[in-house]
Amino acid sequence: MTTITDLVAELRDKHRQASQGGGDKSRARHSKRNKVFVRDRIEMILDPRTAFLELSPLAAYGLYNAEVPGAGIVTGIGMIHDRPCMIIANDATTKGGSFFAETVRKHSRAQDIAEQHTLPCIYLVDCGGAFLPEQDRVFPDQDHFGGGFWRQCRMSAAGIPQISVVFGGCTAGGAYIPALSDQVIMVKGTGRIHLGGPPIVKAAINEIVDGETLGGAEMHTTVSGVSDHIAPDEETALQKLREIVANLGDTRRIIPPAQPASAPEIEHGETQDHAPIDLKRPINMRALIKTMVDGSNFSEFKPDYGKSLITGFAHIHGYPVGILANDGALFSESSLKGAHFIELCDQRQIPLIFLQNITGFMVGTDAERGGIAKHSAKLVYAVSNARVPKYTILVGGSYGAGNYGMCGRGFRPRFLFSWPNSRIATMSPEVASTVVTALRRTSLKSPATEDDIAALDARTRAQFEEQSDPYYATARLWDDGIIEPNQTRDVLGLCLSLAAGEDQNTGARPVYRM
Repeated sequence: MTTITDLVAELRDKHRQASQGGGDKSRARHSKRNKVFVRDRIEMILDPRTAFLELSPLAAYGLYNAEVPGAGIVTGIGMIHDRPCMIIANDATTKGGSFFAETVRKHSRAQDIAEQHTLPCIYLVDCGGAFLPEQDRVFPDQDHFGGGFWRQCRMSAAGIPQISVVFGGCTAGGAYIPALSDQVIMVKGTGRIHLGGPPIVKAAINEIVDGETLGGAEMHTTVSGVSDHIAPDEETALQKLREIVANLGDTRRIIPPAQPASAPEIEHGETQDHAPIDLKRPINMRALIKTMVDGSNFSEFKPDYGKSLITGFAHIHGYPVGILANDGALFSESSLKGAHFIELCDQRQIPLIFLQNITGFMVGTDAERGGIAKHSAKLVYAVSNARVPKYTILVGGSYGAGNYGMCGRGFRPRFLFSWPNSRIATMSPEVASTVVTALRRTSLKSPATEDDIAALDARTRAQFEEQSDPYYATARLWDDGIIEPNQTRDVLGLCLSLAAGEDQNTGARPVYRM
């Protein structure tokens, strides 16, 4: 039987593979050009011995014949001169840093997080623009490549610094990333910016020109003014970047928590000890919570009412939180309890953490007569209108409308992470196959044989098994990454610290139709 230890080992292996970028040949060619690997560039600009919260490292996993690991881009949050910054870095070993549909989504998601938390954006640019065979999925729509430029302009206008370092070729759309930045550094000899490269220039106006003359670092720094600084090598360029960040002025820094952090009590074990593997069986969610919160202190709210939803107050790394955790279906009582608890946290300006292990809202005659449709809507309404930061972890199953009631991706949590044992779908494979085969039996089109039903059952189960897998989800950026259960407390602490010190929303409280 597969254990959580097995799943964590598998996750680490997949992360290791993705970190290698485009493979040995591409990495060797990158090194031959005296270029530093993308994660080494990031390491060189971060403050020593500080954390880097990488986002969606397995984006595009299994897609494009597994030739675009990480979607060809590394994004994440790190500290530069004690300032949290969003780093968006192209990996030129993967298809020359070109943009695929998932690359665009990952790039835009990082910008959205930066805007929400007023984080300076650092672009480490080594980008070949849109991957032309995928242009219909990358170029024309609102949330395609142009949306990243729109976000960049909006953030710059709002006073959120946009800084680029150009290490390689930035062609076509890739050229706009540095062009729209507040300050630009280019590396001599390798950095280039041009809206159209030499082949396009020749085709468009029959001019023959080499890349360095057309858009090299020296020309752009001394002639066009597109670049503000030229560096003889990558190390010097990255040092200059740190210098620029150090002089950004009075940008918001992380506010320390009001009380000191304290580790969870050892007697409750590790978080992964309580991770559900068999999602048909209940787990001790209270024990799981106590492995994550400061001092294992959890002050439960309404413990004797709506028992399928656990709610309560705690601290994580010194920051106050309100936790909602479920283990099973949500009934009318638990939905009302959740809405009430969210209202309290919103009133008190306490961030919300949702731990999802949910089959959905309860169905059946009794549930419908008890008003489950209306009561579940009250929880959804409360989640939608809560003004405090929200964070979601998929610790087990995330099925049906329960995903919505527990602040799934559609309800804009600040961050959403999954565990390697999690599953997400409209329903479980077993339920899906039952529904689909029942509909087929009653179809008016043509009678179904038992062989037809068996084949349909097998196809449906296989489809839902594949599409509910956490790697299927993270490849498509339905989350911000799969994390190890034992990392959850620290990941949440980092996320909470980014929102600490924000101006509190003191406007009129929304009405949750209690």
